[in-house]
Amino acid sequence: MIQQLSRNTPQTVVGALVALTGLGLAVGAISIPGEAGYGGVGPNFLPWLVAIVLLVCGVLIVREALTGGFRDLAEPSGAERAWWPGLVWVSAGLLANAALITTIGFILSCTLCYLLAVQGLRRSQGQAPGGREIAVDVAAGVLISAPVYWAFTKFLAINLPGLTTTGWI
Repeated sequence: MIQQLSRNTPQTVVGALVALTGLGLAVGAISIPGEAGYGGVGPNFLPWLVAIVLLVCGVLIVREALTGGFRDLAEPSGAERAWWPGLVWVSAGLLANAALITTIGFILSCTLCYLLAVQGLRRSQGQAPGGREIAVDVAAGVLISAPVYWAFTKFLAINLPGLTTTGWI
């Protein structure tokens, strides 16, 4: 019984943290005005929705952990220990994106972020990417970030940093 409880403790902690995050978001949502806009919902609708969903999920995770834990849980795959150089690659991508987004624009900075993150993931699997893989990763980064940029700037009229003043790059 004690071994069962100690095995489920991390699951219980995760569930409690999810529920606490939901409660924290609900406390923050209290200060958001609730006047309904043209769509019939106010600006506090989404924070309340997310808070309630997080709270329900957290409670369900805690209940599952306290009633025996996650059953039929497969053994984890991968290495026993974390591969720290992969974390460095992914972190470098995120930091480069944050540092360069206003200089080289959204599309290029997000492409660089994607490229560095994928390099970390590839290398963690023992792959040594060559020129072809890097070119494919750059193309994939552009194919992901460009439509996101255009959707935000052209369709939603939300200004994101661009490389030019045209709004297309």
